Amino acid sequence: MAELTFWTGTMDAGKSTLALQTNHNHAARGRVGRLFTSHDRAGVALVSSRLGLTQHAEEVTPELNFWRYTVDALTAGARIDYFVCDEAQFYTPAQIDQLAKVVDELQIDVFCFGILTDFRTRLFPGAARLVELADRTEVLQVEALCWCGKRATHNARTENGVMVTEGEVIVVGDVDNVETRADDEVEVAYEVLCRQHHRRGMTAARARAVSLAPDPLPFGSA
Repeated sequence: MAELTFWTGTMDAGKSTLALQTNHNHAARGRVGRLFTSHDRAGVALVSSRLGLTQHAEEVTPELNFWRYTVDALTAGARIDYFVCDEAQFYTPAQIDQLAKVVDELQIDVFCFGILTDFRTRLFPGAARLVELADRTEVLQVEALCWCGKRATHNARTENGVMVTEGEVIVVGDVDNVETRADDEVEVAYEVLCRQHHRRGMTAARARAVSLAPDPLPFGSA
């Protein structure tokens, strides 16, 4: 039986790497699939891994109807055994419903990969719908680490080096890289943190700054 599977983890946990590996493994066994993505860090219609792997894919826009897309392709004589859907957190809830229908009605496997929560610690609508509908939700075993060494559970956004918890939900960027927003020349970057340090707004840069600050003397000066 076909399944809708959701693989999730923070940024830097290897989701896109696993998406590309999944596509490779199924194709190597003679299965025919389609690769999808949305707002990949490398550009439009690309799935990119931080390990340097890149593959062309179909860009998912809000207008794409997965059910109609699939029915049209099958009617035209195409063979489709599976979909690999990267950056699935950016899909609309309606598109997740369409993918579930593709699994149930057409017996096509759908493998989704994405982040659960945004930089505000709120569920992405697409990810929330996947948790509600997926046959299986799997957390990636490769753990991204906070600067303190603990398991990273939250994605933080910084603007001009300062962590923010409000703003546009979708701003394409990456960990360890700074993107400049053309509208106001704000430098945007991302960092993965444990819950404690996300709650405190304690990024690696801020932690370094605090550690370099002189410690107060335990007694008053004479």
